[in-house]
Amino acid sequence: MDKYLIVGLGNPDKEYDNTRHNIGYMVVDELIRQINDKNSKNDSVNNKEAKFSSDRYAYKCETKIMGRQLIVIKPTTYMNLSGKAIRYWLDKENIPIENLFIIVDDLALPLGTMRLRYKGSDGGHNGLKNIIEILGTSAFNRMRFGIGSDFHKGEQIDFVLGKFSEEEMGLLKPYITKIYDIIKSFVMVGMDKTMNLYNKK
Repeated sequence: MDKYLIVGLGNPDKEYDNTRHNIGYMVVDELIRQINDKNSKNDSVNNKEAKFSSDRYAYKCETKIMGRQLIVIKPTTYMNLSGKAIRYWLDKENIPIENLFIIVDDLALPLGTMRLRYKGSDGGHNGLKNIIEILGTSAFNRMRFGIGSDFHKGEQIDFVLGKFSEEEMGLLKPYITKIYDIIKSFVMVGMDKTMNLYNKK
């Protein structure tokens, strides 16, 4: 069975809930919610609710989409050491790097904008920088999720660690809910076709 590692980047403490830097956590939470919702509508008794639980270097959840096995993690190493958790789970689950998919916040993109890539620089993001250093390559699938850049010079840290407003969450919801379809496409037809489908929208 094909196996995939889906990673939502963020920071683990409660104080970081709903902050811009934690959009990766929020997106994979939505992915699992949608998978459980779809499974609950299926009569199969084998469809147990998928839940995150604390594991080595991450909150981890195992589930499936279209028969493909997903290992979904939210690293608990803190953002700047995300590569440690990703390296561990790729090795432990024997998952090839081409089956890795990372969701990360991006200041350079307008709020809610999504960009899929199969390689690229860290773009000044410390989480991506650490992942590239640990994996020894920048050739891995990622979804950059725009959080905007509405801050003054010198206020970047406060901005990315600040919480989304209710208005911003309302704007984000339609984009966040696309994650199930994006991941389903990724595991079924690959990154190239998925980029063609979703980078145009």
